[in-house]
Amino acid sequence: MKTMAIVVIGGHSRSVGKTSVVAGLIAALPAYDWTALKITQYGHGVCSLNGESCHCATDDHSWAISEEKDRSGESDTSRFLVAGAVRAWWVRTEQGRLAEAIPTIRRKLAESENIILESNSILKFVRPDLYLTVLDPATADFKRSAQEFLDQADAVILHIPRKNSNSTKAAWMGISLKPIAGRPIFEIHPPEYVTPEIVDFVRSRVSASRIRVGPKA
Repeated sequence: MKTMAIVVIGGHSRSVGKTSVVAGLIAALPAYDWTALKITQYGHGVCSLNGESCHCATDDHSWAISEEKDRSGESDTSRFLVAGAVRAWWVRTEQGRLAEAIPTIRRKLAESENIILESNSILKFVRPDLYLTVLDPATADFKRSAQEFLDQADAVILHIPRKNSNSTKAAWMGISLKPIAGRPIFEIHPPEYVTPEIVDFVRSRVSASRIRVGPKA
């Protein structure tokens, strides 16, 4: 019995490279005909990024899902298409209301060959075949959703500053990394976000999840 694979890419904060990892994996593994989804949550009409207004909020302040058609590469979901995704969707929900979008998200998943999602909170509703979390010690913020699902990470993608970099190591106060003790750690040096080792790891997990043994006749 052939089944789809579901890969989730999360991270501890904004701007740590989640979108770059998703796009990099789509480009490196084109045979899987990925459908890509990016899930953005917002609160009180403003984005959580610097408290500035953005285009995340929907007109009814509940949730919305839109298919990306633009291939300019200017938006995150457009980057997914440029990388080779068959389809790309942007899901926006008010904080705490992701559950309302789940039936529609599940329908999109059912129509797809293989799925790659950029989100942490989706793990409340979907059990992926693989969950990778991106950590950047130079970014002090650590989202609650990332903390909540840290123990579910199958592997860690860890930023390592290049020599002579101006990046400084930030302390994650009150955050325990014990949940990921013993998990594979893949070091990256941006702007390279996906290494051959990461690609091989994902390929092996995706290949294993797609072919299952059905019941005997």
